[in-house]
Amino acid sequence: MLVTLADVLNLFELTTLGPDTFEGTQPDPPNHHIVGGQIAAQALMAASRTAQGRLPHSLHVYFLRRGDARWPVRFEVTRLHDGGTLSTRRIAATQAGEVLMEGLASFTARVDSAAYQRAIPDAPAPESLLPIEEQLAPYAEEFGGWWVDERPFDVRYVDPPPRIAMDSTEQAEPVSRIWLRARGAVPADPVVNSCILTLQSALTPVESTLGPMGKSQYDISALLDHTVWFHRPADFSDWLFYEQTSPTGVGGRALATGTVYNRAGDLVCTAAQEIYFPPAKNN
Repeated sequence: MLVTLADVLNLFELTTLGPDTFEGTQPDPPNHHIVGGQIAAQALMAASRTAQGRLPHSLHVYFLRRGDARWPVRFEVTRLHDGGTLSTRRIAATQAGEVLMEGLASFTARVDSAAYQRAIPDAPAPESLLPIEEQLAPYAEEFGGWWVDERPFDVRYVDPPPRIAMDSTEQAEPVSRIWLRARGAVPADPVVNSCILTLQSALTPVESTLGPMGKSQYDISALLDHTVWFHRPADFSDWLFYEQTSPTGVGGRALATGTVYNRAGDLVCTAAQEIYFPPAKNN
């Protein structure tokens, strides 16, 4: 588990193995599972190393196999295109020769143009909400205290967190809204900024799907893919608002989309992912 902001930033300290080839490590949790957002963020950093002078504007990844955090992950980048404005890279993340994740990242030179966006949705101010650790204090004995462990980000839920929603008799809506900010200083590097957005945007969209799918955080699920479009840099020292909704669930798969806004109301990024809930096995 990522406990401190330093743990998050350490994800992006990739080792160069050769031309367009890199290696990264992750914290090793008890189940040795590599979190999808972590490997996606590392893939973006690897691709950025080959697109100097250009900034990420989108990332699309598919998660193909479960990774083992006890071993490093190799990132192989292929330079597909370098145009006057846009550059495209393919990234394969592998362990022991098997592909864990494959994706495309696109980078852009700076372009001046007209700008527009959807307005930030109405929501209570973060100062009026409890930190997630305080909300989940009644469940502190579960999972060895995992619910109330230290976290790199101060997270505050507008809607009931999934663990609290589990104990409610009301049907959970397909929405999850949170405020978040870093517990520490984030480097000004715009690529690091985009990598952190990739990680954070992938962690919680599943929560908007649990109630409508009749699932809980205890049920087995698999993240199939994740996409993020970067619109503006995020200021992680101030509050960011992340609205996540699930427009549909079918065939054991649930789609979740999300938008991240800064405190001033500027749209920072848009994300989408699909989650698979396998059918229960018959005993």
